[in-house]
Amino acid sequence: MAGSLLAFLSVFAIWSERQALNTDDWVTTSGHLIQNETIREAVGNYLVDQLYENVDVEKELSEKLPGDTKELAGPISGGLRQVAGDGANQVLKSSTAQELWKDANRTTHEQLLEVLEEKGNTVSTEEGKVSLNLGSLVTNLASQVGIGAKLAEKLPPDAGQITILRSDQLKTAQNVVVAVKGLALLLSLLTFLAFGLAIYLSREGRWVTVLFCGIGLIAAGFAVIVAREVAGGIVVGQLVEEDSVKPAAEAAWSIGTSLMTSIATTVIVVGVLFGIAGWLASPTESARATRRLMAPVLRAHAAYVYAGLAIIVCLYFLSAPVQNLRSFLTTLVIAGLAAFGIHELRKQAAEEFPNSDYGEVFGRTKDRVVEAVKDANLGERASKLRLPEMRKPDSEAPTAAPPADDEENRLARLERLATLHEKGVLTDEELASEKRRVLSGSGKES
Repeated sequence: MAGSLLAFLSVFAIWSERQALNTDDWVTTSGHLIQNETIREAVGNYLVDQLYENVDVEKELSEKLPGDTKELAGPISGGLRQVAGDGANQVLKSSTAQELWKDANRTTHEQLLEVLEEKGNTVSTEEGKVSLNLGSLVTNLASQVGIGAKLAEKLPPDAGQITILRSDQLKTAQNVVVAVKGLALLLSLLTFLAFGLAIYLSREGRWVTVLFCGIGLIAAGFAVIVAREVAGGIVVGQLVEEDSVKPAAEAAWSIGTSLMTSIATTVIVVGVLFGIAGWLASPTESARATRRLMAPVLRAHAAYVYAGLAIIVCLYFLSAPVQNLRSFLTTLVIAGLAAFGIHELRKQAAEEFPNSDYGEVFGRTKDRVVEAVKDANLGERASKLRLPEMRKPDSEAPTAAPPADDEENRLARLERLATLHEKGVLTDEELASEKRRVLSGSGKES
């Protein structure tokens, strides 16, 4: 129970660390945001509003129009705003605009991390702020709708600026960053240490503990996914008052927390692996057969098994999207649990099947396949060959010595039973049973 709760909390801590404190992850998420139709429309409307709030578009048009047509600058400006609003979405679909969006997000995130981790003097606690600068996108939009490429020189410095962090919020944000970093590492390690300790202390019925650890991890992963959906409704409902903005906010929440779902899915996969390990150590017939099959490999090639585990762990860590102390230690703990599981499996298989070898394993497999095929065809063959009906003796009738003709008949029936046994129609047990009936004289051919 404690391990499941720790796993649940660790998912949120890891998501917060990666989403808020990893620039590459944030840029990737921002790229997904701008590719969403609803969010792109909201950003486009914001850029158009910024353009018209910071630049006298009517004046710019008046200077470009010749002679008496300057009076048309007002109506053209209004119509152009409608065109800009309709075209902003198309403009933001372009690779140029999306690269500008990503660059703006990368620059802002790097600046934000410098502030939060106190690596620079960009923002002080006395004055200043960290902002997302979308001025280049405003300029790009103006050029695309025909207002003019020189508009950038006339835009004020704060055009298209979205404030991310103010100086009076700095200390609180820095404390949150320290807490998130510490929690992500601490909760991840505590989760697996709790499960590892429970497994180690379970001397009897250890496979049950491993199985329940897997169930706990799976439950924690699904609980995170459910909590994400519930929290999304609450956050969007509380923070967004305008109904027109809610679709974009809901899309932003869904994309921004998609990494959380990915982490929860990883927890579920690890839980499934724990469940498989628990089943493999269980006393069930299927698990026992699997252990018999694995016993020769675990006994004769243990070094290769452990080497394979080491290679898998290295490849997983090297391919991980984030490589830091937390991910390294977490991977190390999981590898330790896997190695301990292999050790226990080897010991169990050696105790159950000390003399098992490849010939025995594959010989048993072959025998089972042949037996299964015979059983499948038994009913069909029996219906074609039709055994003679056997009648039960009358318990009240006196037992008489069989005549000579019956003796010859009995031998013929025994020969027929032997033939059916050779053809595979009768099993050993069925043959023995029918022979007893014939020899006792309890059955007659109809």
